[in-house]
Amino acid sequence: MSRIKRGVAKHARHKKVLKLAKGYRASYSKLYRVAKQQSLRSGAFAFAHRRKKKGDFRKLWITRINAAARMNDISYSRLMNGLHKGNVSVNRKILAELAVSDPAAFTGYVEIAKANLK
Repeated sequence: MSRIKRGVAKHARHKKVLKLAKGYRASYSKLYRVAKQQSLRSGAFAFAHRRKKKGDFRKLWITRINAAARMNDISYSRLMNGLHKGNVSVNRKILAELAVSDPAAFTGYVEIAKANLK
């Protein structure tokens, strides 16, 4: 049986990994073995943080809604409770956007919530 040389395949695989590791510091972007380890680790973090990002944005929206709600003399939890009781289906992303860009419209939602709490 003839001998198989792996030079071309090995070189291509190394190039692929080093291309992924481009921009990493020091040997993480220069040496194949270290770059491969770091690429695997980076991929795991990227996967996890794509999911974590959704929670981070939700926290941001809640913080913005709470700040705007307190400027209208109501807490976040009472605002959301009032909107829920009034069957107003508006999500936190839109409420946060209204709180920042259109305070008058946000105040309208606050009034609806206050009316449903009494």
